[in-house]
Amino acid sequence: MASGLGIRSRLVKGLSTIIVLVLTGLAVVVVGPVGFIGLITPHIVRYMVGVDYRYIIPAAALYGGLLTVSADLAGRLINKPFETPMGIIFSIIGVPYFLFLARRRV
Repeated sequence: MASGLGIRSRLVKGLSTIIVLVLTGLAVVVVGPVGFIGLITPHIVRYMVGVDYRYIIPAAALYGGLLTVSADLAGRLINKPFETPMGIIFSIIGVPYFLFLARRRV
């Protein structure tokens, strides 16, 4: 229907995707990489436990903690005797998944 009204829907979808990705990146820059867990964890958990928020919220809290501890542990083990920042580990895990989510929803 939008195409019939003269709106270039592919252009609007593409620009919307870019805007969403830039705004998410800015939110991560402002809040920090740990805040990225709050953006990604509920979406990951939704696929594991379903759409019922009675299960999503507690599972997201547990999975967020597990993901944080796992990223910290991986950051300490990847580049011994130095530590890799947790933000890099979060980015390796979260960015591809977020791109998948953003691309799939468009």
